[in-house]
Amino acid sequence: MHPTVFAKSSPDRPAYIMASSGLTVTYRELDERSNQGAQLFRALGLRPGDGVAIMMENHPIYYEVLWAAQRSGLRYTAVSSRLTAGEVEYIVKDSGSKAFIASQAMADVALEVAARTPGVHLLMVDAALGPFASLEAERAKHPTTPIADETPGGPMLYSSGTTGRPKGVRRELSGGPLLAGADALTQWARTLYGMDEETIYLSPAPLYHAAPLGWSMNVHRLGGTVILMEKFDPEQCLALIERYRVTHVQFVPTHFVRMLKLPAEVREKYDHASLKVVFHAAAPCPVPIKQAMIDWWGPIIHEYYAGTEGNGRTTINSEEWLAHKGSVGRATPPVEVKICDEDGEPLPPRTEGLVYFAGGGKFSYHNAPEKVAESTNKYGWTTLGDVGWLDEEGFLYLTDRKSFMIISGGVNIYPQEIENLLITHPKVADAAVIGAPDEEMGEKVVAVIQPMDWADAGDALRAELTAFCRAGLSSVKLPRQIDFMQELPRHPTGKLYKRLIRDAYWARAQPQTA
Repeated sequence: MHPTVFAKSSPDRPAYIMASSGLTVTYRELDERSNQGAQLFRALGLRPGDGVAIMMENHPIYYEVLWAAQRSGLRYTAVSSRLTAGEVEYIVKDSGSKAFIASQAMADVALEVAARTPGVHLLMVDAALGPFASLEAERAKHPTTPIADETPGGPMLYSSGTTGRPKGVRRELSGGPLLAGADALTQWARTLYGMDEETIYLSPAPLYHAAPLGWSMNVHRLGGTVILMEKFDPEQCLALIERYRVTHVQFVPTHFVRMLKLPAEVREKYDHASLKVVFHAAAPCPVPIKQAMIDWWGPIIHEYYAGTEGNGRTTINSEEWLAHKGSVGRATPPVEVKICDEDGEPLPPRTEGLVYFAGGGKFSYHNAPEKVAESTNKYGWTTLGDVGWLDEEGFLYLTDRKSFMIISGGVNIYPQEIENLLITHPKVADAAVIGAPDEEMGEKVVAVIQPMDWADAGDALRAELTAFCRAGLSSVKLPRQIDFMQELPRHPTGKLYKRLIRDAYWARAQPQTA
């Protein structure tokens, strides 16, 4: 299905509602504006298979741009609104995007990117600015009728690697008619989670993340209504569930933590009886947190494990989880989960190893075929680089994450980029960046520094390094804690034993037993 279908059958039904302002966009309006956007893309010379990069906050026009790109056969790359100009520049160039769309809120970074990306069409949401033309003004010049060559486009989102350089996850476009076939994720939403035209879906996270973007667009494919939060607030979230009689919502564990930390009287004053399905992913959920959510909202909590690559997934419902606490579920046939050793050979149950998917979807990394080869073993199974084990019933338990990737509030952060920057500081002899336990965010970024001169270790150097990092990194990657060590544990070959450092922080966070 497609929102254009519901523009005909239910034109006045809300396609989405902005949580804070209450601004409502109907299916008729979404259809007309995305048609105009598609007409604009064609007028700019963009053809099926071309790319467009989008950088904005959760803005009312976001879905209109996404559906304009989708119905004109474009690859749309949603760029994090928290990245630096250099990071955005890399993605715009690497993706081969022929148009860059930004909002006024992103103007400072967008103007820098524009100066570094000649030849890219520049469009600004809210008003024209510098080299950016006004998206709304340019779009208004075009008719609300469909373009002649409608064909489905799709996302090309960026998933970082261990070096910190992001990789575009690229899938083949069908090249067929706009309404032909059914998206696999849409079928999953319908069959596993019961989504349909009556669905009221609350989207509490930034749309530049794969999950909220994908799930909310699937709600539009099924004719439901999305309530889009501009920014997550735990009490507002509960109020929205009650006000709009929300039926479905996806969270990350940090959202659970923040809602559970509300005073009991606040949590108890909002009605959540309309909820049918709550699902979570993106980061490991502590067992006590998930148990508390099931105790509060009942056995409607679902979880899945998957990656942007779409090479496989596992799912688990509340009843299964209560019998297999800590598991992220089982794969659905024909996909299988395999646990393998370093040589890619399968391991028996309850043996820890690298998690592979067999029989899953195919993917490629844009401009990085070697990365796909690195993630594929001799059997053709593919891995996201996570470590875990299976029980005898096939339930997967994750015990580590690829190359010590840090997941803070559901956001993936890769230490290497931060380490590479820190080591360039003249007062730093060596640096290790790890994820340490954080009650609210799951993990926080901690930088462990070996100073050139141990006498420098202290608050003054902490402040200096924080300022140094702030100038070169997006805010999400900034170390939240800087500690010092006289010598980092390195092998004579140069290999850093980061696990020793990380394990020490996690060990200190564990409750002591008598």
